[in-house]
Amino acid sequence: MKKIYIILTNSGTILSRIIKFYTRKEFSHVSIALDRKLVHMYSFGRLKPTNPFFGGFVHESIRHGTFYRFRNTTTCIYSIEVEDEQYEKIKNTIREFKRKRRIYKFNIIGLFAVALHLKIKTKNSFYCAEFVKDVLQKANLANDLPIIIKPEDFKKLKNINQEYKGMLRDYNVVNNIIA
Repeated sequence: MKKIYIILTNSGTILSRIIKFYTRKEFSHVSIALDRKLVHMYSFGRLKPTNPFFGGFVHESIRHGTFYRFRNTTTCIYSIEVEDEQYEKIKNTIREFKRKRRIYKFNIIGLFAVALHLKIKTKNSFYCAEFVKDVLQKANLANDLPIIIKPEDFKKLKNINQEYKGMLRDYNVVNNIIA
């Protein structure tokens, strides 16, 4: 058995405030990580921290990029124990996204369609929650998630355990994780 991590965040950006307004939930973004230190953390989001208009598949970090730029990002980090085979499927799926990262686009239309309770999907495009759901489904872990997915829907996954809640920048310090 291994653990994967589901990271819910709110960076306080204009886009995250818009998402919070429509969802009426605390968190506006979701990522998946393969390790407790969150070194291998992935999602769909800003390709450049200074530009909210260009997004795609991103390798996220607490110490660099968007989360470093927005230091007051709040988070709730969850873990899920998975079988070794499921972990390998997740790892391989993410590896494929990394390998083909240039073909993927951020599904901004699909993201805003969520506010209207619509599902709009175009080829090779994802918003954060669609990406995490896709990765989990390919490992047979997310069959009961809604079709129109939002970040906080991941709290409803089976066997999910809250590991930490607070400021993302404090996560490694609070949990005595040496980066």
